[in-house]
Amino acid sequence: MKIKSSTITISGTTNVHPYTTTSTQASGELTVSNNKATVLNVNVPVKSIINGEKLMDKKTHETFNEPKNPFINFKMSEVKSITTNGSDISVVIGGTLAMAGTSKTVTLEANGKEIKPGTYTFEGSLPLKMSDYNMKAPTAMLGVMKVGDQVTVKYNVTFEGPAVQFN
Repeated sequence: MKIKSSTITISGTTNVHPYTTTSTQASGELTVSNNKATVLNVNVPVKSIINGEKLMDKKTHETFNEPKNPFINFKMSEVKSITTNGSDISVVIGGTLAMAGTSKTVTLEANGKEIKPGTYTFEGSLPLKMSDYNMKAPTAMLGVMKVGDQVTVKYNVTFEGPAVQFN
C-alpha cells in the first residue's frame, strides 16, 4: 500500500507565541503479509514543512540542516500490538525516526480506521525534544524570540492498496 494523503503537523511554543507548521507531502509504503504489517516506511521532505511565514520556514529548514538532511524518515522495526474492533484499528509500533542526521528508536501509537476495503487512515501524535536529535531550537529577532525544545508531531496518514485484514 502507498500513502495516498497525509498531514504532519509540528506544534510548539516560543517565548512570544505558540506555532504550528505543516507538511502534506509524506511518501511511503505499508506492506501487510498474512494479515500482519511487515514493512512501514515514511519519508517527509524537510522543505515541505511550512507555515507560510518565510522567516519561520527558513529557520525550520536550517534547524534540520536541510541541505545535508533533506528528509525525515520513519522505518518500522516491530508491531508491538494491534487490535481491531469492526472498522477501528489501534496499533502500537516501534521503529527508527531519523531527522537532522540523528536516528532514535521511538514508539508510535495510532488509531486507525478502514474507510473502505483497501483504504486505511491512521492518526496519532508523538512528543519530541529537538535536542534529542542534536537540533538547536531556532531563535529570531536577534535572539529575542526563542523556540522551546519540546514539540508535538501529529500525524494523519491514509494508505491505499489491496484490501487486507489486520490482526
